[in-house]
Amino acid sequence: MPHTTPVIEVTGLRKSYGGRTAVDGVSFAVDEFEIFGILGPNGAGKTTTVECVSGLRVPDAGTVRVAGRDPVADHARVTRVLGAQLQESELQGKLTVREALELYAAFYPDPADWRPLAARLGLTDRLGTRFAQLSGGQKQRLFIALALIGNPRVVVLDELTTGLDPHARRDTWKLIEDVRDSGVTVLLVTHFMEEAQRLCDRVAVIDRGRVVALDSPAGLISGTAGATVISFAPSAPLAPGELAALPGVTAAAERDGRVTLSGTDASVDALLTLLARRGVRAHQLRVTDATLDDAYLDLTTGARP
Repeated sequence: MPHTTPVIEVTGLRKSYGGRTAVDGVSFAVDEFEIFGILGPNGAGKTTTVECVSGLRVPDAGTVRVAGRDPVADHARVTRVLGAQLQESELQGKLTVREALELYAAFYPDPADWRPLAARLGLTDRLGTRFAQLSGGQKQRLFIALALIGNPRVVVLDELTTGLDPHARRDTWKLIEDVRDSGVTVLLVTHFMEEAQRLCDRVAVIDRGRVVALDSPAGLISGTAGATVISFAPSAPLAPGELAALPGVTAAAERDGRVTLSGTDASVDALLTLLARRGVRAHQLRVTDATLDDAYLDLTTGARP
């Protein structure tokens, strides 16, 4: 995906509540037509950040620009280019899908035709269904439709797939990819590492209100200590110190007769050479790459109290 002019620019963003700092100097830029992810533990400042981007909160310091405009000072214009589905979004339970779509369409001077939008999101046969009667996946598809009904250039999706079963989550992932492919930039907040690794072009990891890493998922993974994991059951004992001394190995452990090493591609070659020299067979040998989960755990301190 070619990077273009940033459509979202956040510089030195700070926000506190009652003396507690929620966002502490966050900076990042989102290029047009990309899916940009924000990851972090609970309480790290993710939702506060996207609420500032959406113009729902006023920053204490720093600047935010969406399509070159301040989302607070020029909120009316920003809402014409930005749609949002925020965490724990809800609608009145008796409102039908049709009524919700018609209501939100009335908020915009030039809304999308909600009928093809409903068809695209698989909601046509649910138009007469009340919100309270929709399944979790159907509610999420409706929220995506409502976020898109103003023909936005940017859509903010905050914890969109929380509470969904694996099938509904993967269906929603496909919808998000379709949204990007239609020419809409996506700012995605999630705590599902598989989701971010599958969908995001780039990811900002926020911990304790600060950006601690910003890269593509592959870039974050490649920087992980022990990006390659090797596990096997040796046919004869091996000295732990000898394994730990292999090139690139960052950790070596043995449990219940099975050895696990964290290292690099070079560690695999060195291990195979060592095994051949010792005449040791490696039963059930497994070599796997690290995941975004591993990178995330390396980068963050965990949930805040």
